[in-house]
Amino acid sequence: MKAAADITPKVQENRSAGSAKNIILGSNSHDQSPIGDTKTVASSLCSPLNLVDQEFAISATDVIKFLSDFLSRLPKTQISYPAEKNGLVSDYALRRNPPEDGLPLPEVLRIISDAAEPRINTVGGGFMAYVPGGGLVTAAIADLIAGVMNPYTGVGAGAPALVALEVNVLHWLAKLVGLPSTAFGILTSGASLATLSAFLCARTAHIPEDFRFGTVYATDQTHHAAAKALRLLGFPGDALRTIPIDGELRMEVKLLKEAITSDRAAGRRPFCVVANAGSTSTGTVDPLEAIAEIARRENLWFHVDAAYGGFFQLTERGRRRMTGIEQADSVVLDPHKGLFLPYGTGCLMVRDREILRRAHTVDKPSFLQDLEEAQFPDFADLSPELTRPYRGLRLWLPLHLHGVAAFRDALDQKLDLAGNQGTPNLELIGSPDLSIVAVRCSAPGGSALDNDDATLKMVAQVNATGRIFLSTTRIGEQVFARIAILSFRTSARDVAEAVMAMQNFANQLAERD
Repeated sequence: MKAAADITPKVQENRSAGSAKNIILGSNSHDQSPIGDTKTVASSLCSPLNLVDQEFAISATDVIKFLSDFLSRLPKTQISYPAEKNGLVSDYALRRNPPEDGLPLPEVLRIISDAAEPRINTVGGGFMAYVPGGGLVTAAIADLIAGVMNPYTGVGAGAPALVALEVNVLHWLAKLVGLPSTAFGILTSGASLATLSAFLCARTAHIPEDFRFGTVYATDQTHHAAAKALRLLGFPGDALRTIPIDGELRMEVKLLKEAITSDRAAGRRPFCVVANAGSTSTGTVDPLEAIAEIARRENLWFHVDAAYGGFFQLTERGRRRMTGIEQADSVVLDPHKGLFLPYGTGCLMVRDREILRRAHTVDKPSFLQDLEEAQFPDFADLSPELTRPYRGLRLWLPLHLHGVAAFRDALDQKLDLAGNQGTPNLELIGSPDLSIVAVRCSAPGGSALDNDDATLKMVAQVNATGRIFLSTTRIGEQVFARIAILSFRTSARDVAEAVMAMQNFANQLAERD
């Protein structure tokens, strides 16, 4: 990389990128630049890859200025983008192969800025689709520190004190969800990998040998990460049993018992039940205590999906609503949701750390024999990952820098915002358990299909403003709009703007009748 201060950015001309198919699939047929080293470069005592001292300081200063400008513009930046921005995908500057001699840093930052323009702005306060996180800046600072130091934390001996910081955070998380001192966990890329490891632990504990007839129980409100994890673990498609829900979208406990009895009578091997502590569609919390009792009586692994809702345990209201989570055999959490961290931060907590170890451990290879035994665990023995990024710092630094109270206050605010939304001319699906509000637009005198169409058009009109971004979901046979209030940047003003936009649409619809 060339020094940023001495070089003026080049202007790249747009070239034809070929067919739309090539653009989408990433064909590089439009770029005939050479790949790899094609010329002899004089040896140098200082590699251009080794940024140190003043050169690093200059580059870091430029990057910090670039990001500071991004953050200062954020309140006025659109949350969604117009369709014509898709044309940037075919820009030659964005699609070319790496150059032989490198580009100046300002030009690289310009390309990144251009590439970031056609996107859903997930870090803005108006983003209330899906499950927002926010992208906490101090966690990104932790990632920079971890990336530059680049410690190897797959084994405890590689960086024992840094591993200790991560271990301390994991112990804190175990206490947060009420698990005993025997519990331990791992940080993962997200709830998907955490769920896979949770099911592996359940299988190891209950049906370690022949698992082909094993069955897992969940509702249609359970995240599809559960189905995917079972598939990746080799279970047949009928291993996941869907238990009906009641009028409040919670698992029907009586029907769970009946399904377990029926499967056992048919020669199946029930071994796990999944309960939601904040479903993705509506934030609904299943009857955790009742499901825990059935799991214990039927000798099933009790898994709780708290990826979205788990960190509301920091609040008094959240703890009340999730009573029973402390009885779980495993709990999945997503710090990139409820702790607002950047994407790529998940967590699995397991009640019995020995089962976690047994599910993931293989014999160590001889090339690791020189490492000394550390007093802290080898995460490679507790996770599918051997080499792993140092995720612990992206939790440890923000929690210690801001303090737990800052996160608790932010989550309490989200509960307040979700609970205080009156919506005239709109149908709410009950009172929200947490911070996701599901609403439906009713067309005057219209059928169920008319109401579906009205709801979809309402969300499309709201999103077209570029100020707010919402998503929809289907509950039973009906379409609902979702207001997912979670990002630390989402304010009362953002939520009020979203609600007002929906009310205006509903009022206009009523006036046309």
